[in-house]
Amino acid sequence: MLKIAYSSIYKHQLPEGHRFPMDKYELLPEQLLYEGIVGEENFFEPQPIDEKWILNTHTAEYWTKLKNLNLSKSEIRSTGFPLSEKLVHREISILDGSVQAAIYALKYRIAMNIAGGTHHAFADRGEGFCLLNDIAVTANYLIENKLAKKVLVIDLDVHQGNGTASIFYANPDVFTFSMHGEKNYPMRKEISDLDYAVADGTGDQEYLSILESQLELILTDFSPDFIIYQSGVDVLESDKLGRLAMTLEGIRNRDEIVLQLAKSLNVPIMCCMGGGYSPSVSKIVEAHTQVYRLAQDLYF
Repeated sequence: MLKIAYSSIYKHQLPEGHRFPMDKYELLPEQLLYEGIVGEENFFEPQPIDEKWILNTHTAEYWTKLKNLNLSKSEIRSTGFPLSEKLVHREISILDGSVQAAIYALKYRIAMNIAGGTHHAFADRGEGFCLLNDIAVTANYLIENKLAKKVLVIDLDVHQGNGTASIFYANPDVFTFSMHGEKNYPMRKEISDLDYAVADGTGDQEYLSILESQLELILTDFSPDFIIYQSGVDVLESDKLGRLAMTLEGIRNRDEIVLQLAKSLNVPIMCCMGGGYSPSVSKIVEAHTQVYRLAQDLYF
């Protein structure tokens, strides 16, 4: 059974009127149900994660400031969100969604989180709509609990996973791969285990060819027993922040490459959604929906 983390707080505890595309968090599960891709039984409600798992990734100083709403004005500005107790509650629920989805993936080979992919959060600070790093917390949870030994992070959001790269720098148990826009945010890139920066205007054919070659390269030196997939759809040609030229079909093919890879290796995979900022919310939802269709078609 395809298990999916979802909570209404994914949308409703974001600040109202913010430019962040909040509606996708509500519309995506509705679309999955409408199409019959999944039923209500496929969804599970994440809970606020125990803070010991936050502290396994984030510094005590940062977490204390964040939970007590004591970030400085500049620190708050870097996150892109006005800080609130509701926002922090949302973040720690997203963490649990990804961790629990990873546990379900161990049983069913694949599971998803409607939110997540908060790859700009560093151990000691938040950036770019990301306060806590669910990818890093999940990888550390799996390794700490001996549920996985080697975790591969495949980050295909258009923005580099700079926080994840920083957290796992020189950690041999987690391989971070980020394929992102060369001239896009963040301007100062961190060092992943493998970075590939694509040029503005890169379209489907070139992108998919690069992706396949880079994944092949990774597997010559790294043998994962768990994969975390950040499947951001801000690579779409219509995305306001993306600068690439991929189509919906190209994104579907991208997702299929990653899911087929995990299936062929018989390695569990947890998918988190990442970014998407097209003017049309329906196009964002359709781009995200594709990976759920694929999951059902390939695995169930």
